[in-house]
Formats: sequence, structure tokens, C-alpha cells
Amino acid sequence: MIQQTPRTTTSRMPKRTQYDEELIYSILDEALFCTISYSIDNQPFSIPTAFVRKENKLYIHGSVGSHFLRGIESGIPVCIAVMLTDALVVAKSAFHHSVNYRSVIIFSNATRIDDYDAKYLFFKELTEKIVPNSWEYLRPMKASEVNKTMLLVFDISEASARLRTGMPNDDEEDKTLPIWSGIIPIPPKRLTPIADDFSVNISLPKHLNV
Repeated sequence: MIQQTPRTTTSRMPKRTQYDEELIYSILDEALFCTISYSIDNQPFSIPTAFVRKENKLYIHGSVGSHFLRGIESGIPVCIAVMLTDALVVAKSAFHHSVNYRSVIIFSNATRIDDYDAKYLFFKELTEKIVPNSWEYLRPMKASEVNKTMLLVFDISEASARLRTGMPNDDEEDKTLPIWSGIIPIPPKRLTPIADDFSVNISLPKHLNV
């Protein structure tokens, strides 16, 4: 259950902020990466990382020796941010240029998961999210690789989504100016894969065809 709190309540353009669980989950499922921010001894840190959402939890991973993960595994407060950019909004005035976007902010605390099967499943789900339908094609994950990995999970309960859609909001007196205005869509796009030196003679597998 997503709960609105003082930390997730916005004061500017509050109509753009939503607390709908399905909307928040859909943005998280489409995004490949998030940024996790936290503070230790008054020193701020901000780390981008891949993630997976499953039900009302968000999972990240890294080396067991990672200074970043070791810093937050104790459960200190973190802020997790995700943003998807859909279009550049071009107005008749630079002041009203904007961006159509979908974003999520989560306030949470990490819990470490040491269960081997849970970590193995996370690897599979993350791999399938980043490169769909690739898990069965790849060399199987080694136990040593799973054991070298730290898995952290965050509750998605204190969260909000914020988004902008539509055309520019020019001043009324500017709308008839002979200046082009509108949007420039910038959707994410996967291009044709490029083989490394060891795969130039290997046929591109079906799951990588774009």
C-alpha cells in the first residue's frame, strides 16, 4: 500500500504528483536504472544502479565488498529516484520549455538478503529485465558468483509518482506568435547489437533481434 507522507507531498504543481500504486509500479518496471541517495557522517552520496521491482519491493545488488552497499545495508534512510523522459516540450518562449516525463521517488531503508535461492532468482529477473529472454541462452550462473553478490531490498510504501504530459503552456499573448511550438518525442530505442571480437562469427540469437 502506497502512503502519502510529508516527504512525498509536493507543494509546486501538486496535480502532477500521484500516489497510484499501479502507476508507480509501471514506471519502475519500465525503467532500467535508479539513483540511490543517502548520507553518512554528513557526506552525501548518490549512486546509479540497475534494479528489479517485485510486488511492493525494489531489489538492487553489488559486490559484497562494495563500499556503497555496505554503507546502506545497516538500514540508514535512502531516497531512490527514477525518471523516464518521453518528450522535449518546445514552447514559443524559452521560459516555458519543459519536458514530458514520468518519475518516481521512494523513501525507504535497505534490508540485506543472504538466502542463496533468493539471490539466484534476483539475477535471473534482473537479466531478463535488462536483456529479455536471454537467461536460458547464457552460461549458467556459478555458485561462487552468487555468493560474491550482496542483495538488498527496499519496501515501496513511502513513494510518489510525478509526471508531465501534453503540449507547451505558453502565455496567452504568445500563442499566436509565428514561432514553432510543440513536442519532440525522445522514446528509448534499442539499436542493432554489435558483436565483440569473440562473437563476430556467431549468429545473432533470436532474443537479440531488434
